[in-house]
Amino acid sequence: MDIALRKKILILSNHHLYTYNLRKEIIYKLLDQEYEIYITLPYGEKVELLEEMGCKYFESTLDSRGINPITDFKLLKFYYGIIMKLKPDIVLSYTIKPNIYGGIACRRWKIPFIANITGLGSALCNGAILKKILVKTYKFALKEASCVFFQNESNKNFFIEHGISLKRYQVIPGSGINVDEFPYVEYPENNGVLKFLFIGRIMRDKGIEELIEAAKQVKKEYSNIQFDALGYCEDEYREKAELLKQENIIIFHGANNNVREYLISCNAIIHPTHHEGMSNVLLEAAATGRPVLASNIPGCKEIFDDGESGFGFEAKDTDSLIFTIRKFINLPYDEKRAMGIAGRNKVVNEFNRQIVVDAYLSEINRIMESN
Repeated sequence: MDIALRKKILILSNHHLYTYNLRKEIIYKLLDQEYEIYITLPYGEKVELLEEMGCKYFESTLDSRGINPITDFKLLKFYYGIIMKLKPDIVLSYTIKPNIYGGIACRRWKIPFIANITGLGSALCNGAILKKILVKTYKFALKEASCVFFQNESNKNFFIEHGISLKRYQVIPGSGINVDEFPYVEYPENNGVLKFLFIGRIMRDKGIEELIEAAKQVKKEYSNIQFDALGYCEDEYREKAELLKQENIIIFHGANNNVREYLISCNAIIHPTHHEGMSNVLLEAAATGRPVLASNIPGCKEIFDDGESGFGFEAKDTDSLIFTIRKFINLPYDEKRAMGIAGRNKVVNEFNRQIVVDAYLSEINRIMESN
């Protein structure tokens, strides 16, 4: 196809790792269909892999966690400029700030826009004032969106209940899981040591406070239990994490690219998060064949069948978490292994990433045919 005739798709995202690991299948498919793919996000090591795939990259200074209005205005201005320059046929966005500021910019330039609500975030879940501001902002930003993808029913219902009017929306199974990249691995041998693994940012909203207290109690009761934690440690937890490691309560390994190695060696994943879009950590663990112990909240509870492929517990409730850990510890080895197999079967049938890719292709084709 003549390069001048190729259709352009611009992807707005907030992180190189998530974009490559979770979106590469849809990107490959669009490149195969001879779309020009442009990506803008803060620079990181996976950007080079995205460029090797054939994407064209523009660096953004997006701060995904800050709420500085000057910084956010600069991001909006940046989106205005890049959309005006590229004149893409469709814009895809992921996470809160790209969804909001990308939506506003697309509305200004009348560009078809597909947003993906990857979670509500702590501001919508906890902060009253910020919640009101964000709801109003979402109403404006997404009013003309061609389609909004939700990763769970609860997030969709929140938008509907708060009067955020959408032209078209659809619930998809999170980002899905590439079941070939995460094949089933035989359950660890019954060698007398039981390993629990936490994967996530070391921060309050991920339930680290509840996990710390639970680990302290469980380690008092059982001598054969090991708690491991992978993930970037927030400054406020650095000193505490080092002390817990020295005391052998939780072994913090920091941010680590080789997550699969830890998944394979663990007996169960623990995910005490307070809120979630659709947990990729749980999808990867279940695909590997590891039982799930997770907060019984939207974005987690869809991924496991309670009592069959994992156990749920109340979010922000240390006693509930401790009870659940004890319950898993006391299961016979064969039942633990069977839970892992059941989890693998569930994600293969319900969360295969091809489902997500097909949903995107369907919407993109619909938009292209209508223009």
